[in-house]
Amino acid sequence: MGTPSPRVVLVLAAALAGLSAPRAAYGQPNFIVILADDVGWGDLGANWAETKETPHLDELAAEGTRFVDFHSAASTCSPSRASLLTGRLGARNGVTHNFAVTSVGGLPLNETTLAEVLREAGYSTGAIGKWHLGHHGRHHPSFRGFDYYFGIPYSHDMGCTDTPGYNLPPCPPCPRHGAAARVARKDCYTEVALPLFENLAIIQQPVNLSSLAARYAEEATRFIQRASDSGRPFFLYLALAHMHVPLGVPPPPPASGRGIYGASLSEMDALVGRIKQVADSHGKGNTLLWFAGDNGPWAQKCELAGRLGPFVGAWQRQRGGSSAKQTTWEGGHRVPALAYWPGRIPAKRTSRALLSTLDVFPTLVALAGAALPPNRRFDGVDVSPVLFGWSDVGHKVLLHPNSGAAGKDGEIETLRLAQYKAFYTTGGATACDGSVGPAEHHQPPLIFNLDRDIQEQEPLDVASREYQAVLPAVSRAYAQALEDIATDNVSVADYSKDPAVTPCCNAQHVACRCQAPGTHAAALDHGTERRAVRLCL
Repeated sequence: MGTPSPRVVLVLAAALAGLSAPRAAYGQPNFIVILADDVGWGDLGANWAETKETPHLDELAAEGTRFVDFHSAASTCSPSRASLLTGRLGARNGVTHNFAVTSVGGLPLNETTLAEVLREAGYSTGAIGKWHLGHHGRHHPSFRGFDYYFGIPYSHDMGCTDTPGYNLPPCPPCPRHGAAARVARKDCYTEVALPLFENLAIIQQPVNLSSLAARYAEEATRFIQRASDSGRPFFLYLALAHMHVPLGVPPPPPASGRGIYGASLSEMDALVGRIKQVADSHGKGNTLLWFAGDNGPWAQKCELAGRLGPFVGAWQRQRGGSSAKQTTWEGGHRVPALAYWPGRIPAKRTSRALLSTLDVFPTLVALAGAALPPNRRFDGVDVSPVLFGWSDVGHKVLLHPNSGAAGKDGEIETLRLAQYKAFYTTGGATACDGSVGPAEHHQPPLIFNLDRDIQEQEPLDVASREYQAVLPAVSRAYAQALEDIATDNVSVADYSKDPAVTPCCNAQHVACRCQAPGTHAAALDHGTERRAVRLCL
């Protein structure tokens, strides 16, 4: 075969560049990542026909791509969020369990966030909603790459409010007198009100939960407008309060359907619909909107928890305990996920690629034309070929860490290899009926074939030909994963606690109440380390 002419080489190179680098032809796109809290795979109507409350999300699915084998990186709040923003599992980034109201630390400062990478690449960056990666000192989102922050520093059940919403068991409103503040309620925070931050200032304490969704929508709209006016590309990380308890439903309460949960799901759906509308009005065709869940439903909350769809973890249910949030059963980490980018991401497409929230980081970094941070390894991969419909191949191996159930926090207890899923530890999470599955360690591991048994009901017989054929591959993948983590640049999070770091806008008032609604708040003093965090009012 003869040597091609220089002109042919140039034409081929240009064509290949167009296929491998969509960013080059379209400029730097805008990114909106919407993360729902405790949402079930079956809470999306496009996934589960029984669900009727999500017309806007279903429209998003119809106009974009729906991912049906998409997983959160962990099955509880802080580790899941840390992994999304770093592309690394908690075993690498150090965030293995949730941070507390009194936590001194947060996501380790030597970990680089997605916002930091994108801001360096010229993006305007904003975070709205739940943070839960540390609020004290330089762990606050304002120091983690975000130009703008508006939201709650942790889960919205981690502080009292005057509008407590619906929880199980129900929690009382914030006390207004000193004596009331001393009354302890199991699973309820009664002494410190839930704060709402704008950048470094507490602007409301306690926050009004019944209007929180509307405020998030308003601030997201303003951020998109400001960024568009500036001419810079933007990255908006919108971490919703929905569907975590307490569920705040505007009055009057619903009278039919799925009751409180359904009404709250409808509110979340409308919020997402509004964000899509705003994004479309500011440069439709240049904004990637990616919706996903942080983990599965909190089964312990009974009728206030979401739908699992078919992912019921039947093997665990037969033995008691939950197979949802906190666990490594499918119901704990398989979450609804949608991607929408008119003209770039195919519409009306369903992808069965094995994907994870870990992939958000490297994918957006690649689409922005930026580089991954050096001197560390990543668990996520650039899945833009899957987004654009060029491929339907995702991870061959996906690791699932313990997230508060049996076993040590953050340890890799479960491994997915193609259609096979191997469990080394099970049990330890509380179900609606109060039962806790017995902690069991499995050696050799339980192995399920998800192609045949999506309910995870019957593990393969260890004596079967199929089990014996797949076990060596599972064992190799597991050993290689543990070795890869052990030899990586691994961070360690500070989980120490100190009541003095509790966000408090006025320590002289019961429950840290601000003096009056709308009172101007001064910025937090992040230079003071060992005294109560306060605001001057």
